[in-house]
Amino acid sequence: MKKTPSTRNRKVNDRNEHQDPSMISELKSLFKAGVLVANVLPVLTGFLLALHFNHLSFVEHWDLLVLTLLGSTCIMAGALAINNWYDVDIDTVMERTKRRPTVTGTLSLRTVLLLGVSLSVVGTVLLLFTSIEATIYALIGWITYVFLYTMWSKRRYTFNTLIGSVSGAVTPLIGWAAIESANHIVPIVLFLILFIFQMPHTYVIAIRKYEEYKAAGVAMLPVVKGFQVTKRQTVLYIALLVPIPFLLMSLGTLFVILATFVSGGWLILAISGFYTKDDLTWAYRMFKYSVYYLMIIFMLMIVVTI
Repeated sequence: MKKTPSTRNRKVNDRNEHQDPSMISELKSLFKAGVLVANVLPVLTGFLLALHFNHLSFVEHWDLLVLTLLGSTCIMAGALAINNWYDVDIDTVMERTKRRPTVTGTLSLRTVLLLGVSLSVVGTVLLLFTSIEATIYALIGWITYVFLYTMWSKRRYTFNTLIGSVSGAVTPLIGWAAIESANHIVPIVLFLILFIFQMPHTYVIAIRKYEEYKAAGVAMLPVVKGFQVTKRQTVLYIALLVPIPFLLMSLGTLFVILATFVSGGWLILAISGFYTKDDLTWAYRMFKYSVYYLMIIFMLMIVVTI
């Protein structure tokens, strides 16, 4: 059947509508939805573990949980938005970030900056209704991510990953401190797990996106020191994670066994990187495993305390 002009126009319009991102997808890209969710889970875990170890009722503290999650989510979203605002020149070069609204111009840089600052302020105010200590941890994470990581070290030094890890590692401290002071072995160990985890997690991302980071001039370890050095450090950090579950014997033997098993599996996969001929495939598998590792470890912590 012959296509009429109106039929062709409808097909073009349908295709354009399918390709044009919605505002929701734009905001998800701006706030790095996956990263945001991954950071909120440890906040929730820290909060629930604090209830468990202090023998407190969830029903009596659900409103505090809502404030904690809303506040921490807002302040993290604000930091991520400011990161996008500042890094627009890098994002323009890197393939995986070219569709962010700061690059496409869907949202003006001024709007993104105002969003970032506003959300950061709102998040801080909400957290002040939980506890001063929780707010301080959140601000430490915000300052570390925005100033020390994004604006100072990311483009200059390979230890930018080490600095950036602090901002992600404070999240369980925020959740715990909303209930009780985080001067306790459990939240401290959670901090250590997240701090160490983020090093190999970020390294394999940098291997996968090596060409993009190199083109953008970002001082990631694989770009500056090469893949072999990065693999050695990846194995080292994952090896440090393996014995850590034994510091959480208070969560039960089942948790320790399962957490050690998951960590050991990640270590074996990391070591296999020295014998692979396809670094990108290995890095992709490492990345996927790291995501599952984080989800399994923190969900296990919640499940064993129910």
